[in-house]
Amino acid sequence: MIILPTQLPQGEAYKLLIGSVLPRPIAWVSSMDSAGHLNLAPFSFFTVVASVPMTLLFCPQISSITFQKKDTWRNLEQVPEFVVNITNEDTMRQMNLSASELPYGQSEFEWAGVTPAPSQTIRVPRVAEAPISFECKLQRIVVVSDAPGGGAAVFGEVQCIHMRDDLYVGGRVNLEALRPIGRLAGALYTRVTDIFEMARIPAPDGHKR
Repeated sequence: MIILPTQLPQGEAYKLLIGSVLPRPIAWVSSMDSAGHLNLAPFSFFTVVASVPMTLLFCPQISSITFQKKDTWRNLEQVPEFVVNITNEDTMRQMNLSASELPYGQSEFEWAGVTPAPSQTIRVPRVAEAPISFECKLQRIVVVSDAPGGGAAVFGEVQCIHMRDDLYVGGRVNLEALRPIGRLAGALYTRVTDIFEMARIPAPDGHKR
């Protein structure tokens, strides 16, 4: 089967992507507008960019319903700071609640029943219940498309990390204690319950990249 993306309706293109690129980690992003109103929203278009400087990336979209930028994106244009909170099995229901489309300026912190906790280096609060939180300053926003279904890549440079004490052992994150979850398609998620290891195989002499 050959599929040309330009021949797919936007909704079908979206479903094809989220059904193929998975599981996806979830950035639970807290942000704030210039009046101090808080916002909290999950984004599964999310990844690491670099370790030096430590940089994260998530991608808010243009709503295919309202044709407007997501609230998080609008907030970053006013206050260029945000926190990427990591969600897990303990906070997944609160994270799901925060995905509700509330009116702009209304806080998902209160709706989802989570606590805004002061950050160390930025004005935007983190989620106190999150096992890991990355305080970020906005580095840049790269707009891919401003059409419905379009979006942008938001780059943030990490300024400070909050981590639950039992999660960081010997310089490594304790995966069993973290109990992360991933996003699949539709309303489906996955737990990290089946782990296997594959060692990297050295390239033959003379064939190193």
